[in-house]
Amino acid sequence: MSEINGFDNEFAFVLELNNKKIKELTPICRELIETIFPGEKEDSIIKCWRNHLPQKSDILVKINNKMKGISIKKGMKNSVHVEPISEFVSFLISNHISRESVMEYLKFHYADGTTNGRGTKRISTEEYKLQNQDKIDKINSEINNEQLLIKAIDRFILRGNNSNFSIDALICGEVDDFIFITKEDIINVILSKKEEYSSTVHFSVLTVQPKNRCLNYNDKYEKDRFCIQVKWYNLFDHILENMYLKNQKFPKSVS
Repeated sequence: MSEINGFDNEFAFVLELNNKKIKELTPICRELIETIFPGEKEDSIIKCWRNHLPQKSDILVKINNKMKGISIKKGMKNSVHVEPISEFVSFLISNHISRESVMEYLKFHYADGTTNGRGTKRISTEEYKLQNQDKIDKINSEINNEQLLIKAIDRFILRGNNSNFSIDALICGEVDDFIFITKEDIINVILSKKEEYSSTVHFSVLTVQPKNRCLNYNDKYEKDRFCIQVKWYNLFDHILENMYLKNQKFPKSVS
């Protein structure tokens, strides 16, 4: 991957798609558009622009009055969601996660002996896991049920907590070198891996952690201790795996 930043990467996709006919697109861009706009004629003109609202859709694409949203990621260890710890706790409580698991998550999150982040001795995630793996496992056993996972996928990846509209696809990469996955396949991939073990707090393949543990007590990052961050560490690999499995199931004909 190049050093292009996220903003410029999104704008590059806009330039690549906007005011083009479907038949004028590069093969991978055409496959993306034909996947999320099935049945559109190849002479249809695409309109595309950046979404200036803080929502999951980074770019919006419109063809013949049909509009779709696309999220764009690049690089490794992708962060897919950030929110205040208070909102995350409310999400857990509203979905009937036990008080015990909520309190244990807070202890994991702050790792300073408290549930409010006001402790004086902070430890790393690895050190916390060495001392409390059984408690983390218990949290995971409660939150990795299918009903809650579907809500978590919607909140963390598809729609967020500030939009009424879901993304239709997620791109990983840059305009001349990317892969993508549809909304439906995101759900299927994450649900299919809900039984996989992880030693940290997770919703299937989505890892939940503090935005910054701030072990060096740097005032610049202190506020990040009070936010959770959700990461999809193996996003690229899981998209490739999904593409391979779909091709095995529905092989493309060779003309």
